[in-house]
Amino acid sequence: MGKKSRKVKKPITSSPNTTNAVPALALGYPSDGPSEEEVNSVQTTSTSLQRKLDLLSQFAMDNDRERFVKNFVPLDLSPNDSAAYLEDLTTGEEAESQWSNLIAEILTIAAGKGVTKIEGDEVTRAVFYFQHPIFKECDREVTFICVSGEWRAEG
Repeated sequence: MGKKSRKVKKPITSSPNTTNAVPALALGYPSDGPSEEEVNSVQTTSTSLQRKLDLLSQFAMDNDRERFVKNFVPLDLSPNDSAAYLEDLTTGEEAESQWSNLIAEILTIAAGKGVTKIEGDEVTRAVFYFQHPIFKECDREVTFICVSGEWRAEG
């Protein structure tokens, strides 16, 4: 074993007249690279689209199907068709499973988890490609378009 010095090391101080500044050391931990989740994640670069996806996600988590539908369906969808879609998601024979699948897809797109690519300019159109979060081996694509500053699902 080596002998340890008993001298106390004094910290280096710099006076205002000297230029022997000590560079700051970055503190951190070594990385083994990005996680699999980070590699398999692609989020939109559009802040307005991300805001819409976050809003839809909030409505989904609140189980607010009416507000979700009003903010999701294409703008040119007739009021009767919008009402029929809402009815399918609330009282239809398969309402709960349809709602669960829709929520899962929107949350996936909003988080980017499992999204493999996004096509389109993300200013007027964005097509998300991803594996369905519930049904494995089920590839999905969902398109959003922006009309007059309002993002909606493409019909």
